[in-house]
Amino acid sequence: MNLLEICFSPELVHLHDLRGKAVVVVDIFRATSTMVTALANGVRSIRPVEDLETCRALGHAGYLTAGERNGQKTEGFHLGNSPLSYLNRAFEGQRVAMTTTNGTVAIERSKTDADEVLIGAFLNLQATASYLIELKKPVLILCAGWKGKFNLEDSLYAGALASLLRFPYDCDGTLAMEALYQHVQDDLSGFLKKASHAKRLQNYEIEADIDFCLTLNKYPLVAKLIGEEIGIKKTLTAN
Repeated sequence: MNLLEICFSPELVHLHDLRGKAVVVVDIFRATSTMVTALANGVRSIRPVEDLETCRALGHAGYLTAGERNGQKTEGFHLGNSPLSYLNRAFEGQRVAMTTTNGTVAIERSKTDADEVLIGAFLNLQATASYLIELKKPVLILCAGWKGKFNLEDSLYAGALASLLRFPYDCDGTLAMEALYQHVQDDLSGFLKKASHAKRLQNYEIEADIDFCLTLNKYPLVAKLIGEEIGIKKTLTAN
């Protein structure tokens, strides 16, 4: 049976058994949206790391470095955490080492025990759902949250994915997020612009990033952690 669970923060992941499961890590604003966009625009692979020092060191090994803390680009890194930076195949063929406040932490905390780790975003929502339906494994959606706390955008993505998968669940959180997504899906952008992290990013005048991250099904690709790096697992036509 293909059961579905949602974990609302990396701080809660120890409450879930990841063995034998496909874990979908999601950080809508903005890490996983940026990763999906980078891969769709020709970046060869992305190396997610939890700390700034490791990421900085990978710059000496031929990687472009992308560093973000508290929504802002980290000094001394090539890139921050904006998906718009990768458009028009700006870094085609490059390998990117990335560290962010929340998203890369969630990947690090799930990769050891999970059967496989996928990278989820609204940008590749349908492609991810189609892949998981074919995969026929239990699924855990791991929300990156904000510094260990619940956030709305990642949790709403979980509700959106749950509504497409239609896997059975016995989790009140999944019930709540699926119902909320169905209630606001016709004005997702308007609703999520009220979210705390959206407001945080608006203070940095990057509303264009927010709008882009809420685009549905722009990229028909499945992004997967393979070894230590994220690449394109599969490209398919979104239905």
